[in-house]
Amino acid sequence: MSQTSLFPPGERRILRRDEVETKTGFKRAHIYNLMKKGEFPQAIRIGVRAVGWDSAEIEQWIADRLNDRA
Repeated sequence: MSQTSLFPPGERRILRRDEVETKTGFKRAHIYNLMKKGEFPQAIRIGVRAVGWDSAEIEQWIADRLNDRA
């Protein structure tokens, strides 16, 4: 069972990098390059050696990309 199926749609939570990679199709280096250029939501420090992303920001970023296609 994947982590994403444990949470109802629309529930705001912190996504770890592997989930962000799965949702966007981007790998780590590309995500960090986009963050550096201000073109991707910034990571949130959640521990000494751990970061995550706000699920609402990631979902909005994806929605914006899809809307730009139209």
